[in-house]
Amino acid sequence: MTEEKINRINELARKSKAEGLTEEEKEEQALLRKEYILALRQNLRGQLEHIHIKNPDGSVIHVKERHDRKYRQGEYSDGRQEEDRS
Repeated sequence: MTEEKINRINELARKSKAEGLTEEEKEEQALLRKEYILALRQNLRGQLEHIHIKNPDGSVIHVKERHDRKYRQGEYSDGRQEEDRS
């Protein structure tokens, strides 16, 4: 996500509060927000893939591998099952 797009998101947010947005601007804002959230998730996923947790017993947990294993088994930390995923 470029700085220009982030600035446009902020500009649309300010305009929305001040005077409202046209339908075209609302659509643009929605698209930019989706793109921003996607970029944020990709960044976070990239960071999490490189995290290793060392337990007191010396064993190392690879966060990505643990997540992938739980995801395949349909287990989620908030108690949802695979069919509840949204």
